[in-house]
Amino acid sequence: MEKRQFDVTALGELLIDFTENGFSSQGNPLMEANPGGAPCNVLAMLERLGKKTAFIGKVGKDMFGNQLKSAVEEVGIDTRNLILDEKYHTTLAFVHTYPDGDRDFSFYRDPGADMMLTKDEVQKELIESSRIFHFGTLSSTHEGVREATRHAIELAKEAGCIITFDPNLRPPLWKSLDDARAEIEYGMSKCDVLKISDNEVEFMCGTTDYDKGAAMIQEKYNIPLILITLGKDGSRAYYKNMRVEAAPFLQENTIETTGAGDTFCASTLNYVLDHGLNDLTEENLKELLTFANAASSLITTRKGALRVMPTREEVEAFIESRK
Repeated sequence: MEKRQFDVTALGELLIDFTENGFSSQGNPLMEANPGGAPCNVLAMLERLGKKTAFIGKVGKDMFGNQLKSAVEEVGIDTRNLILDEKYHTTLAFVHTYPDGDRDFSFYRDPGADMMLTKDEVQKELIESSRIFHFGTLSSTHEGVREATRHAIELAKEAGCIITFDPNLRPPLWKSLDDARAEIEYGMSKCDVLKISDNEVEFMCGTTDYDKGAAMIQEKYNIPLILITLGKDGSRAYYKNMRVEAAPFLQENTIETTGAGDTFCASTLNYVLDHGLNDLTEENLKELLTFANAASSLITTRKGALRVMPTREEVEAFIESRK
C-alpha cells in the first residue's frame, strides 16, 4: 500500500476504567481511574511499536473526558477526531478483578458520550490517509453510533484500507444478545483481519472446537486472516489452508487481564503493517503469534493498559528469557 500519513486509525469507545486498588483506612474499596477502551489500548501499543495512529470517538466535556484526551495524546495518538461533547458525560466502567486476574464489568453508559458519535462527525480525510481501519462492536450497540461506525467502514473500504475487527463482546452493554450477534456478523462480513476470543467463537458458532469454529467463519465470510486467542492455552492463526498455534507465556505474577486482548490485537496489526496480508508463511504466523502472546502476557503484570504498554525490546527480551 502507498505511503499514508497514519498506519492505523481506530473508531470506538474511550472511557474510564475504575479498577480496584486496595482499601482505605476505613475499609472502603479504593478505585483507580485508568484510561480505558479497547481501540485506544490497541493504538497505544502500536505507538509503542513505532507506528503512527489516530482515534475517532467522543468523550464528555468533563473532568474525565479531559483526563482521557490528555492520556491519549501523552502516548502519541492523534486526537483531531476526538470530540468533547457538551451535553453527555464520559462513559465509566467499574472493573471487579477476581483472584485469577479475570474481570467483571459494570458500565455507566446510558447514555455515555461515546454512544453519541454521529456519521457527520467522522472525518473522511482521516480514514483516507490511513493504512488500516480498526473497529469493534461497542461502537455499534446503539443506532446513532452504529450508523457512524458503518459509515466509517464504508469510507475505509472505498479508500482501500485494510479493515481489522475485534468483536470485544461485552454482554451487559447490549439490549439483546441477538443484536450483538448481528453486529459481530456485520463486522466479520467487512474485515480482512479478525481477532476473536475463544468465548466469542463459542458465542457465534456454538462450539468449543475452535478449529471447527474458525472453519465455519472462514467458509461464511472468507476472511483472509483469523486469529483466535485462547487465554491460558495460547493462540491460533488461520490463513489460507494453514493453521498455526503458539503456546502461551504463563505468568506467576498476573495482576489483571485488562488490555491483554488489545495488546495481542495491536501486535497482530503491527505484523500485518510490516509484512502485508498476501504471502504469509507458517513461519510468519508463528512469529506473529509468539510476539503477540508474549506482549499480552507482559501487560497482565501491570495495572491498567493504555499508559503501560510494553516496548518491542521488552517483548523480545521476555521471549528470549523463556527459551
